[in-house]
Amino acid sequence: MRKTTVMLAAVALLGLPARGLASGPSTNITGDYVEARTAEVFTGGCIMGSEGEPSGREAILAWRVGHGTMNGVALDGLSIVAVVAADVNLGTQELGGIPPQTIKAALRIDGRATPAQRDALIALARSLAPSVIRDVVDVKTVPIDFTRDGSHVAVAAGEARLDVMTHVHHDPSCGALQWYQPLAKTSDPAMGITVDQSWTGSSLGTQWAQSDRRSSFFGTFAIK
Repeated sequence: MRKTTVMLAAVALLGLPARGLASGPSTNITGDYVEARTAEVFTGGCIMGSEGEPSGREAILAWRVGHGTMNGVALDGLSIVAVVAADVNLGTQELGGIPPQTIKAALRIDGRATPAQRDALIALARSLAPSVIRDVVDVKTVPIDFTRDGSHVAVAAGEARLDVMTHVHHDPSCGALQWYQPLAKTSDPAMGITVDQSWTGSSLGTQWAQSDRRSSFFGTFAIK
């Protein structure tokens, strides 16, 4: 009788849903996102033609978690910034060209994060921007100040800084239109004005500083 009971229990366990036996770490996370590129994302055809492949090789991407977990690790209030540089315009394939063959990334991770949270933040950034966070050449933990109010999104993370104006009227005169999509998976993205952006680090082989350009996107993100 005991042997029969044990066998029945084993059969019952085998019939449980997969999550009941060996469920993986959960992911359910939301937050804010902003990016600034070195090419205008909304402009006229003449300016776009003059920028072409030489411009737009670089970008700064930043995420701030509002609430949630990534791979079972709570990340509430933490931020991560990715600074990327490619061999050609990051969006050249959207213009019918050949996509970048090399893209280097420098990551700046919230200094408040634990080792487990640092790994989870990197996994978050990779999952949301897999096309540009490829070859990570530099990772540092730094204080990150990510603020968003009614008119601006501003980020300061070590050598990376950006300030994006969010209340913008995009005038379609002179044939201006949107040429690119955001580099990361984003919910309800909108175009902004890059008031300032700069990268002064040495790990990507390039540095830049720009101001007053229609070269940014902002929005939110969610993974469930």
